[in-house]
Amino acid sequence: MEQGLMETNINEYPLFAKGKVRDVYNLDDKLLIVATDRISAFDVVLPTGIPGKGKVLTQMSLFWFDLVKNVAENHLITANVDQYPNDLKKHRDVLDGRSMLVKKAKRIDIECVVRGYIAGSLWKEYKNKAVSQGKSNTIELYGVQLPSNLTQSQRLPYPVFTPTTKAEEGHDESLTFEQVKKMVGEKQALELRSKSIRIYKKAADYAERRGMIIADTKFEFGILDGKLILIDEIFSSDSSRFWDKRIYRRGRPQEAFDKQIVRDYLESIHWNKKPPAPPLPEEVVAKTLEKYQEAYQRLVK
Repeated sequence: MEQGLMETNINEYPLFAKGKVRDVYNLDDKLLIVATDRISAFDVVLPTGIPGKGKVLTQMSLFWFDLVKNVAENHLITANVDQYPNDLKKHRDVLDGRSMLVKKAKRIDIECVVRGYIAGSLWKEYKNKAVSQGKSNTIELYGVQLPSNLTQSQRLPYPVFTPTTKAEEGHDESLTFEQVKKMVGEKQALELRSKSIRIYKKAADYAERRGMIIADTKFEFGILDGKLILIDEIFSSDSSRFWDKRIYRRGRPQEAFDKQIVRDYLESIHWNKKPPAPPLPEEVVAKTLEKYQEAYQRLVK
């Protein structure tokens, strides 16, 4: 099976940042973001890529940026290689479909997580808190009061803002809203929360009409010319938990359109979750790509 794009070499410009998936190049007042086919699990980049994954992620972000542009401005300039600087056009075979030329903003080092359903880490923390707290009508997490009778994967009474730190390495740490206010000031904290929830609601409503549930998602914001704008990616299978509305049932885990297949495989072989990571079998690669592509087809096409 094809390996996919694991590394980029755009020598005309210096590397600005290298993430688990994206290579970012510095073009003075702009950035070139290239989504590779790298995939990570348990905070470790795997040696095996998912061919075409970077293109799917990029095309999904482009769609969502356009859908929510009336709620929040974003950093996108263009994803059309014909409109890139001339010295980038010779890299068309790498850049086509998987890159964006964006405005350079000052990143806010907070992951703005919004949850419409109780799943993942929130469900684990909720269960632990319920045990330790005993009988009570509400359970407090992230400074948010939740009913004490929720079941796994249940829709929350309203979307909740559960921010985390933006860690360069290792795990992000949960933040309360009070902590966010101390980090960025009350005005900006309120704007981050308000815009995050409004963006989530608009996208979730659209997704439901397409037979999909956005259980939770995360955003990154930056400041440009004094304005708060969306940066990085939005509503991709790497940043969001998508469920099929037709087979959704509360009270149990849901099948997601993401890299859970990879995580399950790595758990099954008892990897210690430390580098170096093991390679993935072709079957796991193929099934993972299928999930990413299905999410794209059902939400965007």
